[in-house]
Amino acid sequence: MKITVIGAGNVGATTAFRLAEKQLARELVLLDVVEGIPQGKALDMYESGPVGLFDTNVTGSNDYADSANSDIVVITAGLPRKPGMSREDLLTMNAGIVREVTGKIMEHSKNPIIVVVSNPLDIMTHVAWQKSGLPKERVIGMAGVLDSARFRSFIAMELGVSMQDVTACVLGGHGDAMVPVVKYTTVAGIPIADLIAADRIAELVERTRTGGAEIVNYLKQGSAFYAPAASVVEMVESIVLDRKRVLTCAVSLGGEYGIDGTFVGVPVKLGKNGVEKVYEIKLDQSDLDMLQKSALIVDENCKMLEAPFT
Repeated sequence: MKITVIGAGNVGATTAFRLAEKQLARELVLLDVVEGIPQGKALDMYESGPVGLFDTNVTGSNDYADSANSDIVVITAGLPRKPGMSREDLLTMNAGIVREVTGKIMEHSKNPIIVVVSNPLDIMTHVAWQKSGLPKERVIGMAGVLDSARFRSFIAMELGVSMQDVTACVLGGHGDAMVPVVKYTTVAGIPIADLIAADRIAELVERTRTGGAEIVNYLKQGSAFYAPAASVVEMVESIVLDRKRVLTCAVSLGGEYGIDGTFVGVPVKLGKNGVEKVYEIKLDQSDLDMLQKSALIVDENCKMLEAPFT
């Protein structure tokens, strides 16, 4: 198994390090346009192997030829959010970056699975899919895993319980229009509506929607990277080990939930072939309306970019 991570910033480097520690690839390439950065970080990771007890061969590069024959490519390249900037503000600039990166990936790898992390997530996944020419099952956006993790952590914090006992379902685009589905969110199987007052749940839902911006506002320079990296690794692990995990990811829908041809976060089965099944769960009308509205925002933004990548 060979995995390439594009972008050696905080998200990319942290993702690469977690992948190395888990030994999910024999060969791991960290690639970036800035000379020295991927080489230095990759060497540092590799030198931690004797202590971290892993044998992953981690290398850094500025040359896409070194990504040749990758089984999985993780795209984290792009400009980060700054305070006051929405994910959609990054639209035009990052679309150009993701389009260029995807083209170079496909010059050297015939049939990789591509996991997109760059923001605005759902739109960048669409850009990568269209540029790559790959089947839609092999181009996946990391969104719902992260959003659900944030919702789970806030619930655990509220109740003072283990995060391991909290399950959550957050659908839709990776933005302010995401849809935390309360009725499918539980603690040890107990619906959170039985444990937390409705007004407080509403506050936790809103905090989940703005979870990324909250961290951006704290950091001032840059955005979240530990939780995004952990979320990517959970997805990659399910693919590499063919674990068939059911995770919420941004995928192109084909009529499910009344949405056709738009990348949006829904529960899917992830295995060695990428997206192996899309689950269409029963939603209350209000949640369905919000999911379709979220998809419409993604679709409208994609149409804005049609000229650059047609």
